[in-house]
Amino acid sequence: MRKIKGLRWLIIALIASATVINYIDRNALAVMWPAVSREIGADKSDYALLVTAFMLAYAAGQTLFGRLLDTIGTRMGFVLSISIWSVSIGLHAFARSLGVLTLFRVTLGVSEAGNWPGAVKANALWFPQRERALAQGIFNSGAAIGAIIAAPAVAALYGALGWRMTFLVIATLGLLWLIPWIAVYRGDPDRHPWLSDAERALIAAPAADAERGRGEAPAPGMLALLRYRQTWAILLARFFLDPVWWLFVSWLPIYLAETFGFDVVQIGLFGWVPFVGAMLGSLGGGWFSGKLIAHGWPTLKARKVTITIGGAIMLPALMLTALASTPLAAVLLIALILFGFQVAINNIQTMPGDYFAGGAVGSLAGISGTAAVAGTLITTWLVPAMTRHGYAPIFALAAAIVPLALLSVWLLGRGLPRGPGAHSSNVDNQRETA
Repeated sequence: MRKIKGLRWLIIALIASATVINYIDRNALAVMWPAVSREIGADKSDYALLVTAFMLAYAAGQTLFGRLLDTIGTRMGFVLSISIWSVSIGLHAFARSLGVLTLFRVTLGVSEAGNWPGAVKANALWFPQRERALAQGIFNSGAAIGAIIAAPAVAALYGALGWRMTFLVIATLGLLWLIPWIAVYRGDPDRHPWLSDAERALIAAPAADAERGRGEAPAPGMLALLRYRQTWAILLARFFLDPVWWLFVSWLPIYLAETFGFDVVQIGLFGWVPFVGAMLGSLGGGWFSGKLIAHGWPTLKARKVTITIGGAIMLPALMLTALASTPLAAVLLIALILFGFQVAINNIQTMPGDYFAGGAVGSLAGISGTAAVAGTLITTWLVPAMTRHGYAPIFALAAAIVPLALLSVWLLGRGLPRGPGAHSSNVDNQRETA
C-alpha cells in the first residue's frame, strides 16, 4: 500500500481550498448586488434582510453540522456541507424575487457553516497540538484568500456572462472540489491506508500542555461555563469585535458603489485589496503571539498584548476611513483594519483552550460564535439607518466598540479560572498578572 509523506498537510490544504470556495460563493451576491437588486427590485434594506437571514442560518448551521460531523464523520460531513452549499449558490441564478433569494441564502448559510466545525475537527484529528496553531492559520487564511479572489473573479464572470450564469459557474467549484476530497480522504488518521507509521505516531504525540505539567480537571457543562468571568471575557470580546469583520465582508461592495459610484467591474478592481491585509493578519497574529510565548512570555499575557496591538491598529484606521475621500485611500485603510482584526481575533479564538479543558473548549467556542452572530446582526440592522447620508457614522460606531472588546479581555480575562473544568495546575497560573 502506497504512503504519502506529509499527508496531514495535504488534508489541511484541501480544507483551506474549500474555505476559499466558501468565501467566493458567499461574497458573490455582494459583488453583483448593484445588478441583482435592479433586476429583482430590491434596495439596501432588503440586502440587510438577506444578510440577517444568512447569519441566522449560519449560526444554526454551526451547531447542526457540529453534531452531524460527530455522527457521520469528517469525510462525509464535508461532502454533505459542500454539496448543499454548491447547489444553493447555483439556485441563486433562478431567483426572481426577494423571497426566493432569501430562501436560497438560508440554505447557503446553513450548509456553508459546516466548513468551520469540519475544519476544527480535522485539525484536531490530523495534527499534534504543537502544529495546530499553524494549521489553523492556514485554514483561516483561506477565508481571506477567498475574499481576495471573489471580487475580481466574480466581476470578470459577470462582465462576460451576466449575474445569473455567474452563480451557475461558481457553483461548479465546490462540486469539482469533491473529487480530490473523496479520493484523498480515505479515513481518519487511525485507519487511513496512505498514512505512514511515522506520521501516524507524530499525530498521536503527547500534547504540549501535558508535557508542561498542565493539570486538567473535568470540563464544566454549558451552564457552568457561564459562571466564569473568563467565559464572559471571550463572549463579550467576540460580541464587540466580530461585527467589524462582517461589516466589510457584507457591505464593502455596496459601500464602494454608494460612496464612489462604482459598478460591478470597478468593485472587482478594488474590492479584493482589503482582504490581503486580512490574510497577512491571520498568519501574523498567531506567529507573533507564538514568538512571545517562545521567548518566555506567559501565554495569556502574550495573547492579550497581541489582541491589544490588533485593536490599536484597527481603531485609528476606522476613524480615518470615515474621512476617506478617494477609493484608494478607503481600501488601503480597510486593509489595515482587517489586518488588525485578524491579529486580534485569531488570539481571542485560541483563548478557550488557554482557560478550560476537555469538552468545555468546544462548548465555549460554540457559545462565543453565537455571541459573535448576535453582535453582527445588530450592526447589520443599523447599517441601512446609519448610512443614509454616508458611511462615516457606521465606521465611527465600529471604532467605538473596539475598545469595549479590549476592555472585556483585560478586565474579565485576568488569571485562570478555578473550579471544575479549569486548568488547576499551570505554569502560567503563577506568572499571569494581567
